[in-house]
Amino acid sequence: MTCDSCVKDISNAVEKLGGISKIEADLKEQLVSIEGTAPPSAIVEAIQSTGRDAILRGSGGSNSAAVSILETFYRPNESASAVVSSIQDDDSNREVRGLARMVQVSPTVTLVDLTLKGVAAGTYRATIRDYGDLKDGVTSTGSVWTGAATGAAKDERDGTPRGFLGTVEIKEDGSGSIFLDKPFQVWEVIGHAFVVSRQEESQGQPLQNDEDTVVGVIARSAGVWDNDKTVCSCTGKTLWEERKDEVKKGML
Repeated sequence: MTCDSCVKDISNAVEKLGGISKIEADLKEQLVSIEGTAPPSAIVEAIQSTGRDAILRGSGGSNSAAVSILETFYRPNESASAVVSSIQDDDSNREVRGLARMVQVSPTVTLVDLTLKGVAAGTYRATIRDYGDLKDGVTSTGSVWTGAATGAAKDERDGTPRGFLGTVEIKEDGSGSIFLDKPFQVWEVIGHAFVVSRQEESQGQPLQNDEDTVVGVIARSAGVWDNDKTVCSCTGKTLWEERKDEVKKGML
């Protein structure tokens, strides 16, 4: 942003989303603070539609936000044992196909903002799993999380496991997104796996690694203003340089 006209362009683009209650811009710091109920991914996309780039610096409050980077663990033309070996020993060639952001907005409700890109068209199921064990990819993540050791906890609204988040429709261009609210707290799901797949799960039959099944571990992420760094201490790169690297890998 270089002038008030830039701020106006961005404000107009974001306000079109609906659910926006406040927009404040700081030209000197190159920061835009936005309050509302629109999905974070939609806000970033709206800003980018003005010809500018944007990095999300946090959402929600401290200890109430989480993120899961979703990758493929499928290795074509390899035996099962070779696939397992490559999963365990080398993650350099995994492709990022999606990102799930979670923001807890009340003691009983967490918003989930899921975006996917680069998978086949169709209907996908988004679930949180019992385990965060990715040593064998999706096959070692266990069943859909129920929220209780006995496996009896259910979503009181419709009788489904608390870890079943819903379905997302992927378009012919390989992209899709969904924004929904679910009855759990962020701390409950930290360390669990987040899985998105077209596969239908039958009794006792675990999911298998395929090219359109993506998985990641749910980890805490920065709340608003929690992440004020301008340079990544681990690599010495600026946040913008890190973003360019991730975009090349398929990060959304």
